[in-house]
Amino acid sequence: MSAKRLIVNGRVQGVGYREWMVEKARVLGVSGWVRNRLDGSVEALVAGDTAAVEELLRLCRRGPRMAEVVSIEEDLADPPTQFGFRSVPST
Repeated sequence: MSAKRLIVNGRVQGVGYREWMVEKARVLGVSGWVRNRLDGSVEALVAGDTAAVEELLRLCRRGPRMAEVVSIEEDLADPPTQFGFRSVPST
C-alpha cells in the first residue's frame, strides 16, 4: 500500500478538479480525500495499491479539461482511516 499527501498548484479551483479527482480515484479504488485550499491550490490524501496511486498521480498532472496543473508536491503520508474517496471542506 502507498499513501501520499498532494498539493496541486495551478489553475485547479473553479474548473471541477475536485469532482474529477473523486471520480478518477473511485474508479481506481484509491481511498482518501480532496479539498480546496485558501491559497488557490488543491490538497489531497491518496492511498491504495501502489500502481493505482501512481496512475492517479499521472492523471492528476493533467487534470480535467479546464485545469492547468503547474506542479504537484507530494509527500509520504499515513493512510486515511476511512475507505473510499471523498471531497471534504476547504481549508
